[in-house]
Amino acid sequence: MKIVVIGTRGIPGILGGVETHCEELYPRIAAMGHDVTVIRRSPYVTPDNRIGTYKGVKLIDVDAPRKKSVEAIVHTFRAIIKARSLRPDILHVHAIGPSLMIPFARLLGLRVVMTNHGPDYDRQKWGRLAKFVLKSGERMGTRFANRVIVISQVIRDILNSKYGRSDSVLIYNGVNRPTKSPDRSYIEQWGLADKPYIVAIGRFVKEKGFHDLIEAFHTSGLGDTWRLAIAGDSDHPDHYSESLKAQAREAGVVLTGFIKGEPLNQLMTNAALFAIPSYHEGLPIALLEAMSYDLDVLASDIPANRLKCLRSTDFYPTGDVTALATALRRKVSEHHTPRRYDLSPYNWDTIARQTVDVYKAVLDKH
Repeated sequence: MKIVVIGTRGIPGILGGVETHCEELYPRIAAMGHDVTVIRRSPYVTPDNRIGTYKGVKLIDVDAPRKKSVEAIVHTFRAIIKARSLRPDILHVHAIGPSLMIPFARLLGLRVVMTNHGPDYDRQKWGRLAKFVLKSGERMGTRFANRVIVISQVIRDILNSKYGRSDSVLIYNGVNRPTKSPDRSYIEQWGLADKPYIVAIGRFVKEKGFHDLIEAFHTSGLGDTWRLAIAGDSDHPDHYSESLKAQAREAGVVLTGFIKGEPLNQLMTNAALFAIPSYHEGLPIALLEAMSYDLDVLASDIPANRLKCLRSTDFYPTGDVTALATALRRKVSEHHTPRRYDLSPYNWDTIARQTVDVYKAVLDKH
């Protein structure tokens, strides 16, 4: 089977939940004997990942303007043109923004699978026009894709209630059980080896809620005996990301920047608590990764964070900084790390097989 993938910034080593999803999923599908091509956005291709293949997945770079308001839609249009020339059996489109172009892909005769990673229009960074475009992408993708994959029951319910699409296929995001690092040299560079610390991971955008976490940590009184480290950065530096960095500096919070591999392994291996204060998520890979490291977790109570294997005491009311500070104090006093979770529903090998089954169902129908 020949599969072309669009809608992602690209792989490997590119920041983002959709990107992590694709980096884990498609090498597994390629290893099953399928021909997989991921079309990347050229602005995210660096000397470190300027390669033609990655773990059996072919990589093709297509230009895109580096402007968040038009980047995804322009790239998707160009990527569909490129994909048609490759004559795939399946075109897989990720995320609702790029899905606005699915009717165009269908007009070109392509069979399309869409993965809805969540209602991106809820993100606070978007203006009214962008929200309208994203909602239109959700509607067009849901109506015109041959098959729709969702990564959580919450998203499935949204598509059923809003569009009457009851045949979406629920396939979770996945996570790998890591080999924890015995090294501490990276965290020593940041001064994190001499005190227990709380860790958070994600892009510096408002809906991630890192401003709440920094304020809560600052007011909690934990700063004398604990530290807070946030791994991440912004794709497009803006007023929010710059103000967040200033807020972190004033509060003595460690900002590592975007890290992967051994540095991230050390940061997660040695953390005492993982915090995710998001206002919006699809199914947060960062939360799954924290659980794979056996970390105790504290999460905002948005529906996407409410995984079945978590307890009611793992949540606080979203956006309530006072409640977050109280919960941080309670969590660090309880010392629940290490903590074991049932992650069997989030096995990447199972997810790869389920995704291929969706492709086969589309081909069998046509």
